[in-house]
Amino acid sequence: MISLALMLALQAAAPSAAANPGSNPGPGPLGAIGTQKLPAKGCAAYLWSMDTGRQLVAMATADPAQIRLAIDGKTNDYAMTTQSPAIGFGFGGVTQYRGGDVTATLDMAVAVRADISAGATVTSATLRIDRPGRDTIVMPVGGLIGCV
Repeated sequence: MISLALMLALQAAAPSAAANPGSNPGPGPLGAIGTQKLPAKGCAAYLWSMDTGRQLVAMATADPAQIRLAIDGKTNDYAMTTQSPAIGFGFGGVTQYRGGDVTATLDMAVAVRADISAGATVTSATLRIDRPGRDTIVMPVGGLIGCV
């Protein structure tokens, strides 16, 4: 069975930008958020970039409903504003988060697998970052959902 411990081990084993100078540090202002723990309750979606660097770029939690992102070198949590339709584990297929001048939209699909206990895989997803007067960023992400 794939467990959350395996997921965290994979995160730790992922090559860093320093170890792999050819890797993409992320599109524009979006960067890695570093190692994250499971939430105290509910579920979290751990989302990695799909480039060769495979950095953890977002963690969305179901309770409280928010997403953690590193934008312009600052890691912040952004509260959910809208969500639809429900896809399970406390998440929606399309969820919008806001804070300050940042609007983040996570569009994802998940699949439950027999070899994953207390979670699921994120089979396809995109993360969109909008800020007034700045370029919009859309990046493919993938990952796992882990629940306590």
